Order: sequence, then C-alpha cells, then structure tokens
Amino acid sequence: MSDRPEIAGPVRWNNYVDERWLSGRTEEILEPELPIVDPHHHLWEWLGYMTPELLRDLGAGHNVRATVFLETGAWYRKHGPEHLRPVGETEFVAAVAAQFSGNKAPPHICRGIIGHADLAMGAAVDEVLQAHIAAGKGYFRGIRSNAQYDAAVNWAPVQPPPHLLLQRPFRAGFSRLAAHGLVCDAMQFQTQLPDLTDLARAFPDTTIVVNHCGGPLGAGPYAHRRQEMFAPWRAAMRELAACPNVYVKLGGLANPFFSGLSFRNRPMPPSSQELADALRPYLETCIQAFGPERCMFESNFPADKESCSYAILWNAFKRIAAGCSPAEKEALFAATASRVYRLAY
Repeated sequence: MSDRPEIAGPVRWNNYVDERWLSGRTEEILEPELPIVDPHHHLWEWLGYMTPELLRDLGAGHNVRATVFLETGAWYRKHGPEHLRPVGETEFVAAVAAQFSGNKAPPHICRGIIGHADLAMGAAVDEVLQAHIAAGKGYFRGIRSNAQYDAAVNWAPVQPPPHLLLQRPFRAGFSRLAAHGLVCDAMQFQTQLPDLTDLARAFPDTTIVVNHCGGPLGAGPYAHRRQEMFAPWRAAMRELAACPNVYVKLGGLANPFFSGLSFRNRPMPPSSQELADALRPYLETCIQAFGPERCMFESNFPADKESCSYAILWNAFKRIAAGCSPAEKEALFAATASRVYRLAY
C-alpha cells in the first residue's frame, strides 16, 4: 500500500520539496546546545524522504537527541488478514530504529513508533495492538486516530466519517489503548475538537496527544476566513486543555493541507523570524492553555519542509520560546515528549 495521499487542491507532489529553493535561506543555529526530542516526523518513500534525508536534516545543527515516527500508511503487509496489514509499517520502522539503537551518539531515530489500527473494530482491535507491540521490538508507543473530516477540505485517501470520535465501535476500540500502555495521537480538524474533548473526558486514563495544534483551518474555502476561524479554534483548545490526559504538539502548520500557512509562493523561504511570527498566535495559545509540561514542539517533516528547512523551523520554535524559563524550554523541546513517549534523551 502506498503512503502517497490523494489530496485535493493545488499540491504538486512531484515538486513538493524544493531543496534548491530552501537553500536560499540559511541562518546561524540558535541555542545549539538545547536538547530536542522531535516527536513527529515521517518517512515517505514516494517523496524521497527516507533515513538518509532525515539524518541530513537532523544534522543541520540543532541538538536532536531522539525522534518519534508517525504512521504514513506505507509498508503494509501484502498478504494476510486485512486488519493486520498495517503491522508491516511497524515492522519496517522498527528495523530502521534498530539500525541506530547501538549508536552511542544521537540522534536516535524512530525511537518511538506510532502506527495505525482500526479502532472501529472495537475490542477485537486487541489482536492488532498486540501484533504492533510484538513487531515494534520495544519501540511501539501507540496509534493515530485520523478523524479529520471536512467536506470542503478532503486530503485523506479515505475520508473518515463525521463524528468518528463519538461512535460506539470506535470508543470500544479506543478503550483498549490504556490496557496496553499505549497512547493515542489524535489527528482532526478544529471542527472535531469538541468531539475530542468529549472522548478525553470519557477516558481520563488514556493519554491523548493532539497533532498539529488541533488542526486549525485556513486552507481551501477557509483561506480567506483564517481570522474568523481563529476564535472558535482557540475556545475549543482552551476547553480541551481542561482534560489533564491531553497533550498537544506544537507545529504541523507550515504546509498547504489545512492551516493554509504555506510559504511556497514566495521568492525566498521565510526567515525563522517570519515563520515564528506566522506560527506564534497558534503556538502561544496552546502553551498558555496547556502549559509547557503538556506541550511539545514537532517538526512534522517532511510535510512542513514544503515551507522551510529543518534548521529554520527549529530556530522559529526557539524564537517563540525565547521568553520561557530554562525548565519550560526543556519541557517544550524534549522533556514532555520524552515523558509521553517513554524516550531517553
């Protein structure tokens, strides 16, 4: 199964990452000694972003100690029961992680793995979760729930049903995560945030990690309504923050998929200051609502590489966190992710 999504809109996959354009902007690395755990990246074979490309980005100058891989729908098993085929991705990525497990020097890539399982299977999903754990060789940490639904912003190969997070079969499967010591990475648009809050309240013992600041909408038909959409997004995130079992990833917005904060239409890539200015309203809202101890910066590479280099992105995050205390910075850049995904850094 290919992980190349079918996405509506003006996304040109054959030129999604323009290395020549990205090279037009370089900066000195800010706070190069600050430890970083990158809790969200992918490996995309169709985009030419595999281990060598990831390592090249991680070596840009920031002190990246460990990373977490997020599912892409690739390397599924070609045979066997359909519900167990996603375990093939975990097998593949665990082998990648094992290649670097003996390295004394970081970065330790794919030290955590978030895979896919159909939680709508209900309690029967136990078989899939157990298979992931076995295939993960100690690296498997949880699954991602892809509940992003919007009739006008459809970039998933298969559009999830509306209100997936409220459905009884899904919740029966979701209830099995905590029993296996697994987390749920939650991907949805801002319009599903009330459903996610309801889910978090119903299962207070299950750790939920909200991807990409909760999916604020600003692409497609929302491109000219970004300011209008900001207030309801902020209100929904503040309500969600009242659930102590919920964490949030800060990033995932510098791409054309849903936030509309892409920079590719510019002659030059953004500076870290320009990028920080664009991301700050969203990221600071999350930090204020959840606190640094429940927030973690993420690269979302290579998706966000559409707009900026790895060096520029983390410089932007460091500018946003400039006013934080040393303890708060440690939480935002490494400690929160390390605690949630059980990683050493």
